[in-house]
Amino acid sequence: MVPGDKTEKVGKSDVTYHAGAHFHASVIFAYWGFNESFGGEAALPEFKSNLDKFLKVTLAADFGKGKPRIVLFSPIAHEDMKSAYFESTLAASNNKNLALYTAAMAEIAKANGVQFVNLFDASQKLYASAAQRLTINGIHLTAEGDKALASIQFAAVFGKNVPTTNAATLAAVLEKNTQWHHRYRTVDQFNIYGGRSRIKYEGVDNATVLGAELANRDIKTANRDQAVWAAAQGKSLEVADDNLNGPVAVPPNRKEPIPYLAGSAATDHLMVPEGCKIEFIADETTIPELINPVQMNFDTKGRLWIAAWPNYPETSPTTKDFDKLLVLDLDPKTGKVARSHVFLDGLNCPTGFQFYKDGVILIQSPDIWFVRDSSGKMEKADTRERLLTGMDAADSHHETNSICYEPGGAMYFSDGVFHRTQVETFNGPIRNTNGGIYRFEPQTSKFYRHVPYGFANPHGRVFDYWGNDIITDATGNVNYFGPGFSGHLDSGAHPKYTEFWKRPSRPCPGTAILSSGHFPDDWQGTFLNTNVITIQGIFRAKITEEGAGIKGESLEPNLISTDLTKTPNFRPSGVAVAPDGSLYVMDWSQMLIGHLQHHLRDPNRDHQHGRLYRITFPGRPLLTPKKIDGESIENLLALLTEHEDNVRQRAKIELHKHDSAQVIAATQKWLKQFDPKKLEDAHHILEGLWVHQWHNAVNLDLIKTVLASPAHQARAQAVRVICYQKDRIPDAISFVEAAIKDPHPRVQLEAVRTLSFFAGKDATRAIAAAMTLKGNKDATISYCLRETMKQLASLPEGKGIDLKQFADPKETSYGPTDKKLSKADKKLYDLGKEVYFREAHCITCHQVDGKGAEMPTEKGKPTRGAYPPLARETGYPSSPWLQGDSDRVIKMVLNGLYGKMNYNGKDYGDITSGQPVMTGLGQLLKDEEVAGVITYVRQSFGNDQPPVQPAQVKKIRAAIAAKNNAMYSVEEILKEHPLAEPKKDVPAKKKK
Repeated sequence: MVPGDKTEKVGKSDVTYHAGAHFHASVIFAYWGFNESFGGEAALPEFKSNLDKFLKVTLAADFGKGKPRIVLFSPIAHEDMKSAYFESTLAASNNKNLALYTAAMAEIAKANGVQFVNLFDASQKLYASAAQRLTINGIHLTAEGDKALASIQFAAVFGKNVPTTNAATLAAVLEKNTQWHHRYRTVDQFNIYGGRSRIKYEGVDNATVLGAELANRDIKTANRDQAVWAAAQGKSLEVADDNLNGPVAVPPNRKEPIPYLAGSAATDHLMVPEGCKIEFIADETTIPELINPVQMNFDTKGRLWIAAWPNYPETSPTTKDFDKLLVLDLDPKTGKVARSHVFLDGLNCPTGFQFYKDGVILIQSPDIWFVRDSSGKMEKADTRERLLTGMDAADSHHETNSICYEPGGAMYFSDGVFHRTQVETFNGPIRNTNGGIYRFEPQTSKFYRHVPYGFANPHGRVFDYWGNDIITDATGNVNYFGPGFSGHLDSGAHPKYTEFWKRPSRPCPGTAILSSGHFPDDWQGTFLNTNVITIQGIFRAKITEEGAGIKGESLEPNLISTDLTKTPNFRPSGVAVAPDGSLYVMDWSQMLIGHLQHHLRDPNRDHQHGRLYRITFPGRPLLTPKKIDGESIENLLALLTEHEDNVRQRAKIELHKHDSAQVIAATQKWLKQFDPKKLEDAHHILEGLWVHQWHNAVNLDLIKTVLASPAHQARAQAVRVICYQKDRIPDAISFVEAAIKDPHPRVQLEAVRTLSFFAGKDATRAIAAAMTLKGNKDATISYCLRETMKQLASLPEGKGIDLKQFADPKETSYGPTDKKLSKADKKLYDLGKEVYFREAHCITCHQVDGKGAEMPTEKGKPTRGAYPPLARETGYPSSPWLQGDSDRVIKMVLNGLYGKMNYNGKDYGDITSGQPVMTGLGQLLKDEEVAGVITYVRQSFGNDQPPVQPAQVKKIRAAIAAKNNAMYSVEEILKEHPLAEPKKDVPAKKKK
């Protein structure tokens, strides 16, 4: 192996790491056929043609060692797991197709003179003779399965049995694989190769610096390649890595010093509502590993677990102190940390975890791992099993994160923008572009796209008391009611969906529902929404039902407000209810956040701080923590009547350690004490249904009972359960047809959502049922119906559907003001509108109506602005900042703007108090796009100013090139382009 080339092109923004690693391959192992096999017999001709082309092109290639030899491997067979959690009929169906494709591969291989290895037949023989399962889920091998199949592959390729494994060689190979994995599946790919890689910060771009790191990862891999050969020859080679290239220097792009206040001192500057108390729990001085905490959860023992991310935004080739999963034992009297230890080390960007049976499911893209302590004590991880792979990691801010449970036991996690995720499943490959939320059943390995949507970064996700998911897109802190836009789509994504709460500010890294009897009764169910820019505190919102959906209303004061002049680095990254009912708050404690605003390796990115705080309500007693770990099935079921969401969830996690048959039998006995006709028993019975779902058990009688519940929320959830168990419910469509006619819109919403999951023989009935809601005036139902019809219309049975009759009402138009724009200027305006509404562009701050946003009101202080309005100022012809000299706004859009300013009586831009700067977009947008978006705002929101042409942008871009993309200060831009004295509108003369 030869490391990839690295060239220096000073002053240019070309990707410097461009050649990649050269292996001079002389033998190529090619594995084909599994994903393609889901096309069935109809897709065989195309598959054979594509395979034939691949073989011919590759056989003719020369990778530095002459024309290569190819060994073609078939897919393995789908193993019948012989388990109630997996469908044997699906295995049989898939194997029928896999046999067809294996035969086709043998035919094409023979025609091209290529060696072919039939793993399909070989794996079937292995499955039949094995004493244990050899796959995780029927299609992906376990470690034992890999070992067994490796021997078969070796014998097929080399014509002899595999030799005894040399432990030293195996260890060397695994270490080389680890280093290569960090290179091949490096994190932050969009910032290394993609559009953001070429943005310069103080003259240095990410492509240059991270390209140099990738070259070093190649060198580390090559060094270990030598160790592999040495071990294979019985020699020992200690890898020194003393031949690495030095790092590329990165200057900071924020020069002002911002000190870190001690964690114990910060509480003096964190304000909480009257009656509450906030106290310091821990920081890096008391727990050295507590650096940049990104997710936390309480386990069934009552211990607090935290994913710590000291290497944010990602590890480097020289990293020695890796990211970790920490366990904190809390003193039951004080809530302080009595003991802490590392459960799992050696991680890179562990952006989410959740407890599962006797272990932890951990996200570390591209994989989902099940990690255990084989002693059963959950003290130190010593075993790991890959459950899922294929999650993208194009941006460590946006990579697979925020893992959480639904009440029925499935887990949810998400991708952000830039991602291209592809996960192999036994139902075919699941692919998603950009943002999306996924649903995963660890017990059954079922994996779905839950919400494909144009998210920027959907970090926030929580389920309420009745099992409804609330989803937050972190970048804009846009909050959505999940049931309305989580209908199934075979492809594509849902379009614009309405947020349920006008959030005070953005962004938001995490959310929670306050469910704790320690706090006042009227606080229960409050939506908690963290904020890490502008406010850097935690908002509260009251949630109430509104038709089929919900609405949110901001509550004052905030759960936490911050004096940012004293604690500028307070970044609350998450909040969780503890077993005693108190609230724990993580503080990410970072000077710099965001990947667009600063270089990935900016020296001011912090790797040394992290804090933990606790909020209590001293006027009310703390709760007595419920004993969960090690409890009997009967005692755990009794906990399902508790008010606190976290108690019920942890009880169900503990129940999952028990035999499912025993749990289900005990649950059915436990349910007999409740009256299905009593409203006060409705949630308890629903919990019993969720226990069945958690253990993958179908109980049709119980489903019917909940469908008849006096609580519409429970009836809606029964429909949701049918949605995910419909493959095992006879005539499931009939229950959904009935639910469409339910008197409550919430149940109707769940029913119309479920109809999008039907296909085949039930598709016609699904279409007919959905049609009965045509013209429904409920906004959430109307949106969900439109999306369901879009999916059903994509099926063969839906070809006659006229989607126009379900079309979205015409969107609000904010321009153009000049109705006589030329054709060319209107085209520019339309392009600008598209740019304005892109995720993480103008709309995120200046809002859909161009009116910007204010900072939340602080008692006794003047109103401050967060994001200035672009809209026409009342009494004037246009916004003063947009009218007149267009060079001013061109420079601002290209390079950005910072500094204090007063506009329309409000102060903006004081970064010391959390007010944001305007990010320059010049390095992301072409001249035509910049001209377009400026034209859009100058001709929208009541403004009436002439369009800006691309040639003007090109001219200004060249004129300010020496500024090297540095932001303009308010003083600087106004010195160059003073604001004209705005003239008031002349009142129209009254007719006599």
